[in-house]
Amino acid sequence: MLYLHDVWVNWFEGEENGYNVCHFYEWRKDDAIELLDQVPVLKVSPQLFYYLENSLSEIPKPLLEDVHQKAYVRKNHERIQLDYCFIATDGYGIIAIDTIGYHIPIRKSRLIPRQEQLVYEMMKEQDVRIYPFQQSEKEYHILSPHPALMSGLTRKERQLKQLLFMALDQLYGTKNVAEVRYWYTEWAPEKYAYIQQMSFEEAWNGLYEEAKYGWSERHAHLCERLVKGQPFFEKLWEMEQEPKVN
Repeated sequence: MLYLHDVWVNWFEGEENGYNVCHFYEWRKDDAIELLDQVPVLKVSPQLFYYLENSLSEIPKPLLEDVHQKAYVRKNHERIQLDYCFIATDGYGIIAIDTIGYHIPIRKSRLIPRQEQLVYEMMKEQDVRIYPFQQSEKEYHILSPHPALMSGLTRKERQLKQLLFMALDQLYGTKNVAEVRYWYTEWAPEKYAYIQQMSFEEAWNGLYEEAKYGWSERHAHLCERLVKGQPFFEKLWEMEQEPKVN
């Protein structure tokens, strides 16, 4: 087994979608960067790589056995052994994973470009390790949006778009036709008369279908107004308004 040493990682915890595991150019000064002293590197099939990158499902047991306690993190000059931590690549993408002792990919990180290049070079002549696993069709929904809806957005835009979707999902739960007509009119004032004739489902679906693509000032305005007065959502909004330095 091959290893990478002195690996800088920026863990994103509990992320089931790879687009939320930010690449190096989107890392921020206030992210908690960690130094792995040693971590095993595996070349896996594209199917398994996608599964690891885009789910929080059980990691194949033989893979866990192969990497068991072979990674170390360096903290305060101490070398601490990690139960299940490894880097996986299919030859195209690269992801670091730490299960924090569980059997699912709890924490995920990208690598810095120089270390990505090292992984590609290390794995170039390596055979793919075959690990059988149960693959099921991934389901996307409003709280786990399809990658196409996040494509081309910055880290801030993705965070705010997910906040908008959370607020729209909560709005759906109200079943309040007057309220959803109000918000749809906020989004599309030129449709006011038409919207007033809509049922709850028609108005909510119309708003969602129009707001789910891209990101713009109009999206930001709707999001800011929707979350107003809701402390948890407001906090998430404010966190993304603070100056961020990559």
